[in-house]
Amino acid sequence: MLTTRTLAAALPLALTLACAGAYVPARTAAPSSGPAPVDTAAPGDTARLRRTLEELVRGYPGVAGVSVIDLRSGARLSVRGDETFPTASLIKVAVLVALLDEVNKGTIRMDERISLLARDRVGGSGVLQYMQSGLEPTVADAAWLMITLSDNTATNILLDHLNVKTVWDKMEALGLPHTKIHSKTFLRSTSIAVDSSVKYGLGVTTPNETARLFELLHRGRAVSPAQDSTALAMLRANQDATKLARWLPDTVAVAHKTGEVDRSRSDCGIVYGPQAPVVVCAMTRENRETSYAVDNPANLLMARIGLAVFRHYNPAVPVADPPRP
Repeated sequence: MLTTRTLAAALPLALTLACAGAYVPARTAAPSSGPAPVDTAAPGDTARLRRTLEELVRGYPGVAGVSVIDLRSGARLSVRGDETFPTASLIKVAVLVALLDEVNKGTIRMDERISLLARDRVGGSGVLQYMQSGLEPTVADAAWLMITLSDNTATNILLDHLNVKTVWDKMEALGLPHTKIHSKTFLRSTSIAVDSSVKYGLGVTTPNETARLFELLHRGRAVSPAQDSTALAMLRANQDATKLARWLPDTVAVAHKTGEVDRSRSDCGIVYGPQAPVVVCAMTRENRETSYAVDNPANLLMARIGLAVFRHYNPAVPVADPPRP
């Protein structure tokens, strides 16, 4: 995680890069601890992949769910795919889709200026909280920051334009009834579902529903082909490569969004392998380990899931072995 000191020192550059979607940090190579089994099954045969995912999930110190969709064939598999999980910042994908839907309708413009007020600032991730009052980012700027840096203040000023119920309505229209944002970030008093907020925090979804949302984005059916392309461009510029994307080759693009709070971590998106684009959604809850260290068990679980799925669908691509569990 970035420290406050690091963020404060990097604010001008971070804002420029986030708004341009310009930089994605190099991923760390997977440490080798000896040869690991390679999935030699045909990509269309998911039985071995399912066994691998079930084994990974079974050994996790908490509860984990996974959903996978082969975007080439439409084949899918999941483990606890229909169970509900806290989203943390993963729910910002739903906010983005609802925002672009309003842009598509003409009720919001991406070049519209938003005045940043002192009362808008909230803590956690992001850089807008450190900016001076009176700054006027555009809606597009705030959206880029919300997705690439998971900026909480940017999310809240966008929700001032949208309102939480609009996000609910859009998700329900897409057939995703369990995907809900409850309130603004760090402002539980704005919740429109207090009991669910207490249970899940900022938002709730299932691995299958969020995987489906990424599938709709890929097919240009979440909002429109043009708006969905805009969303995927932002998601490809996500700066957090500590989870699903961690051990993938640097040449592989990943359009994804992460989320993390003490007892729940998640990462969902599209891995653009050379043989097939694949949606991967990994979510955890009831985590026994609440550390934010880069090697916490949730991050490592999702890194192993990302690598297992990538290897299954791209067996000819050489990738370093991960560490043994």
